[in-house]
Amino acid sequence: MSDTSALTVERSDAVMILHLDDGKANALSFEMLDRMMAALDEAERDDDIRAVVVNGRPGKFSGGFDLGVMMSSDFSEIVKLVARGGELVHRLYGISVPVVAACTGHALAAGALILLGCDVRVGADIDAKIGLPEVAIKMVLPDWAFTIAEARLSKRHMQRAVVNARITGPADAVDIGYLDEVVPLDQVLDRAVAIATELAATLDPSAYERTVHNFRGDTLDTMANQVAADRVAAT
Repeated sequence: MSDTSALTVERSDAVMILHLDDGKANALSFEMLDRMMAALDEAERDDDIRAVVVNGRPGKFSGGFDLGVMMSSDFSEIVKLVARGGELVHRLYGISVPVVAACTGHALAAGALILLGCDVRVGADIDAKIGLPEVAIKMVLPDWAFTIAEARLSKRHMQRAVVNARITGPADAVDIGYLDEVVPLDQVLDRAVAIATELAATLDPSAYERTVHNFRGDTLDTMANQVAADRVAAT
């Protein structure tokens, strides 16, 4: 197991597990985003890694982007952080190995968007908040976030989830599309690793990669263009 402060990387046979734990809300800072991207790079370079699990800390999956940046007056830094987050979600959705989320608690804003980038999402059966609160906190989702939300969220719930900033608990989050199943908190990681292990053992890597390209290609291309536009806006 290698430790990079707020991100610890563990290997379990053919599964790479990314443990997020900054001791607080698992905020997505530039550093956290860069380390997650580097770990995903490593997963793709290593032919022995056939799946990835993204695991939160007990009670907290991720509270979203670093508020120290988001609440600052530096528009360029805010846009750069959001664009980097878009790159991460895009990478999760388009990576050549399956990704399973172990959602251990609150997943808000960019934390919820990470869930949308993962193949399978296992949530904890606890009192937790999941969703996109941006409209309620005087923000507008970036274009790439609308794109991934449209691809992954239930059409029946899109209006309330995105426009009305509806925040839900884990059970309702399954119907909305943030999660796929809910289990007791102490079983979340084990269940996520079990699913990842099964995917690693049963899915052909080349066929998976090609299918991701064919099935998600339009969404991924749109997101890439939107993130690039954000990058330009930050300059």
